[in-house]
Amino acid sequence: MSRSTYKLLAPAKINLLLQIVGDQFDDNGRSNGYHELVMIMQSISLADQIHLRSLGVDRIQLHCDHPQVPLDSSNLAHRAAALMMQKFPGLSGVEITIHKQIPIGAGLAGGSADAAAVLVGLDLMWNLGLTQTELQSLGGQLGSDVPFCLEGGTALALGRGDQLDFLPGLENIYVVLGKYRSLSVSTPWAYQTYRQQFQASYAKTPAEQDARRHASGSGSLLKAIAQRDIAQIGQRLTNDLERVVLPAHPQVAVLRQTLQAQNLLGVMMSGSGPTVFGLAESAATADQAKARVRAAIADPDLELWVAQFCSHGIRLL
Repeated sequence: MSRSTYKLLAPAKINLLLQIVGDQFDDNGRSNGYHELVMIMQSISLADQIHLRSLGVDRIQLHCDHPQVPLDSSNLAHRAAALMMQKFPGLSGVEITIHKQIPIGAGLAGGSADAAAVLVGLDLMWNLGLTQTELQSLGGQLGSDVPFCLEGGTALALGRGDQLDFLPGLENIYVVLGKYRSLSVSTPWAYQTYRQQFQASYAKTPAEQDARRHASGSGSLLKAIAQRDIAQIGQRLTNDLERVVLPAHPQVAVLRQTLQAQNLLGVMMSGSGPTVFGLAESAATADQAKARVRAAIADPDLELWVAQFCSHGIRLL
């Protein structure tokens, strides 16, 4: 039985691995402007709450308790609702209220998670009965992170990040995260700058790209994940975008170095940044690392969180 209101939890995600193989090619062998990637993505317990309420009129109302979140069609949650209303005309409008916990512009897929929650919530509210595959197809029209955010957990992602192979979930791993509130990094800028600096090293043909994927280092990390070897997971963290983001943003580099000094299992920037995270095997270790980073960097603009890995994506509350 469908209801007129729904509350959903939308977890953030971090990248345990992000490697750039080369330019992505279309069927005619031309670059389509995207990158061919190898990523391992992981959901964490830092999460937004999305409240949906059915409206009697055919419109979308969007509210958010974070003043910097746009409330128009530039917001992915708004676009998710508009896409559903386009695909399934004649159904009621919706009021969307986002309670933000995931920092914005952080490389943690907060906008994608919110959009995924809207897709799930409207499927339930309108009693559409969509399969996970159908929801992921809709999500892929909104952004390459949305399909992952729908199911969540742990996944190997290829292509633009939309070719997903979900893995057994990882739990009981803790993560310390830090981000400067006023600092954001443009994802397009990060990839374009990487292309400008390192395109000469790209794999140029499908065969070369396939070989590069197999040599990417994902195999050793996947083995560590399968064995639940937390220490090895920490040692195998890789993010190619650090090569352009850290030199351009010294604050992020210093934050990374400060976390690195806290005896954590592994430290890395997530996605295109500027969030940096470190892995710990206990909540106490994570809390201690957070306190030490706070003492070392006495900047009120720096926000810090402790979360843990979770094995789910969008969840009904």
